[in-house]
Amino acid sequence: MENLSAGQKLDRAFDKLGQEHSLSFELDLDADAKTLKALDADAEPGEEIPDEVAELLTAGRLSVSMQSKKPLAESGDKDITGVAMKFSSPDGDLFEYRLVGKYTYFRADVDGFEKMTGMPMPPADELSKSAGAFKKLLQGEWVKVATKDLEDTRDEMGAGQGPEGGKPSAEPTLDAKTQKDLMKALREVLAREVDLQTAGGKGDTEHVTATAPLRTLLTELVDEIRPLAKDLPPGAELPTDKDLKEAPNKKVTARFTLNNGALSEVSVDLAKLAQDAKVKKLALVLRVGKGEKATVPAGATEVTVDELMESFFGGTSGEVLGGEGFPEEA
Repeated sequence: MENLSAGQKLDRAFDKLGQEHSLSFELDLDADAKTLKALDADAEPGEEIPDEVAELLTAGRLSVSMQSKKPLAESGDKDITGVAMKFSSPDGDLFEYRLVGKYTYFRADVDGFEKMTGMPMPPADELSKSAGAFKKLLQGEWVKVATKDLEDTRDEMGAGQGPEGGKPSAEPTLDAKTQKDLMKALREVLAREVDLQTAGGKGDTEHVTATAPLRTLLTELVDEIRPLAKDLPPGAELPTDKDLKEAPNKKVTARFTLNNGALSEVSVDLAKLAQDAKVKKLALVLRVGKGEKATVPAGATEVTVDELMESFFGGTSGEVLGGEGFPEEA
């Protein structure tokens, strides 16, 4: 059997991910609401994290699944055949989004949001006719919009952010050389600053831990990336030296779980970054699996972007926000 170092095991695990044609990711916070409230103990009166939001963050879970015609490491936007995303609570899915074919589909569980956030929403049958498409969403129904219309609207809203007020480039992405340079810089910093150890396991499962001081790691990464800043997409600003000095320099540990050499879970222990000594369990967990095919939901109502904008900004916002609507400056 080949004797691999901890770093080599991680390299191979990530390479395997890139060869897959479909993947799913599930992200959640491994902590309880009481812990989040403790982290917010120094907040100004009236600015504390609400109980409902703390419950939502600790009980909620974000799931993403995608499929591609090519291995994901080689895929571009045109190769992706389906994407599905949902944010769930223990009682069910609060929001769902799917990209299938030429359409983008979405729905929301308004009753679930009310329960989790404590923010009341008006009954759909009490909204005026101007609510239109937004009324469908309040009723928990699927709505679909032509993806091209969404992209065109995004480009129109981005107009004026390009050089001399012109239209920005449609797809501000990294070219292949810059991607390779970034990956090289990342690997060099990780090899230099991160302590990698194999932590054993049972059967086909094994664990690799990566430990590093947070501020040192971030500073080294930014220093390596800074020469490449001119090649990054517009808006991708790097943190300043002042920002980095304010980051805590306590050690953070990430635990990688491998099954048959493939990455299945990453857990980042954040408890040591907390100032409150009572915080014992605080981790960000990412689970990786086989992606499920994104399917077209039955009974979706087709609407245009203009209909959505008109129904929300043309009066529905005032009904939803208790008659106040949005301030004119917005």
